[in-house]
Formats: sequence, C-alpha cells, structure tokens
Amino acid sequence: MVKGARLRTAEHVRRQPFRIESVYAAERVRALLEPRRLYAAYALGQLSPDLFPLTDCWRAIGLESGSGALVVFSRGGLGAALLTMGEPEALAAILSIHPGPRQNYVTCEPGHVETVRRFYQLSAEQPMLRMWVTGQTFSAPQSTPRGVLIRRMYATDSRLVNRLYNSEGSPTYYSGQQIAAGCYFGVIDDGHLVSVAGTHVISPEEGIAVVGNVFTHPLWRGRGYATLATGATTAFLLRQCRDVVLTVDAANTPAVRAYQRLGYRTDCRLIEAAITRRELIPLGSYLRRLRARSRAHQDGSEIVEV
Repeated sequence: MVKGARLRTAEHVRRQPFRIESVYAAERVRALLEPRRLYAAYALGQLSPDLFPLTDCWRAIGLESGSGALVVFSRGGLGAALLTMGEPEALAAILSIHPGPRQNYVTCEPGHVETVRRFYQLSAEQPMLRMWVTGQTFSAPQSTPRGVLIRRMYATDSRLVNRLYNSEGSPTYYSGQQIAAGCYFGVIDDGHLVSVAGTHVISPEEGIAVVGNVFTHPLWRGRGYATLATGATTAFLLRQCRDVVLTVDAANTPAVRAYQRLGYRTDCRLIEAAITRRELIPLGSYLRRLRARSRAHQDGSEIVEV
C-alpha cells in the first residue's frame, strides 16, 4: 500500500513537457483569439497594423497532454497589458521563460490567478464581469429627461471631460487627440457636463469595440445619466462593430442592472490586476529560456517542463 502511494505521488508530480512558440503573424493570432473573442476583445484590438508591432504572442502546446495556452503581451493603446488564455499548466510553461515587462496589467481567467501569482505580485486584484451586446440585443434608453442633452464629445471638449473625471480628486488627463480618436458621449444637464462614457478599443476590422471610462459626477448620480451616456456610445459603436463589450465590477449590482437594461449580457467572469514581475532582474527566466531552446534542437521553438 505504501509503495503504491509512492508511485501515485511520483506520477502526480511528474513534469510535463510543453513546446513554446512565438506567434508572429496577425492572422494566426486572430485565429487563436477568435474562439474567445469577447474575453479577448482588447487583444483583438491590438491586431491593427499600427498596434500589432507592439504585440508579443506566445503559444504553448503539451507534447503529452495536448493542453494549450496563449499569452499576449501588448503595449500602446491603454499601456502595457497581459492577456492569458488556456490551461494553467501550459500557461505556467510560457510565463516561466517569457514573464514580460517588470510592470504590467493582467486580464486573466479566475482559474489562472494562482499560476499568475507564481511569477508576479498582484495588486488591486478585482473580479469583473465581461458583458457584451449586439445590434439584435441592444435596447436604447426610451427617453431623455427634459433639459438634458446627450452629445458626442470632441477634441475641443477635453477640458470639460477632464474636469468631470477629476471631480472626485483623482488626477486624470485625456488629451483632445485621445478623445477624438475614441468615441465619447456626454450628458449635459443645465449646461454642465455631468456624465460621460467612452471607449478603450474600436476595431471595425475585427468587428469589436470596448466601452469604458464611464463616469458620473457625484452630485448627479442616481438619475440614470451613466445609462444614457453608455447607451449613446454603444449605439454609435454598433454601427461599426457587431460586438460591443465592457467590463464591470461583479459586485456593482446597480451598474450591472443598468447595462442589462441596455441589452448587455454576461459572457464570462475574469480577473483584472496590476502585476509586478517577481524577478527584479529576469536572469532565471533567461537561463530557463536558453535551456528550453537547446531542448528544441534549434527549430525556433522552446521546450519547457513544468
């Protein structure tokens, strides 16, 4: 009995080999992301010709188990970001030799958190819902209160937008160029910009857009203005994209219900967090990468055992 238990333990801890390869072509990355397009919306937005050169993508495939994972590091747009997909053990194989920049912001599945924690310190960890809407499910707000105007924000409105975002004392700055490049709609009550909704990603080529930066002045909350701003932004985006997504705090029930009234539905749960690589100087991952390349016999890939 004891001998059998030892054998089972040995089998349980046996290291599994994974082949790691860099995915260079945008069309190959697209094919890997498309099955989870709503979850991977930000990464899909990185496939545009101006942003894809700022993207690194790594794929792992289990040589025995067949399990796989995908990691996408991106820069530009919203800043440094990391997206993880797939099986945790395959994900660990990638991150063990390609941990990326020292500072990053991760979007991962709940089942990835412990794997991510092996390689990074997490802060501001937040469970979120990824919600999405299409032209078939979208339901625009039926009425606008008297005296309230909803209009698109332009570059010349940057001072008004920044003043609104800074109304709770958190310094925020969006340039006129950023506002013009995105899609921002504001709610104006009695001449004051009191609520706004904007975008993180607009990619007509991929048929997807991400709504974000939804904010209402503290003195005007509870009047449905965020729903009006989000509805106007969503309606505009649906003219260009078949899917519009957003991310919302899973515990923010009023916001979730407001988005549901607009026709948004929950696709999945995910975790967002700021991360810091545990290796101050990534010497260990560099040495592991050299060993992984030698195991692959110089075929351009890497073989890692985890």
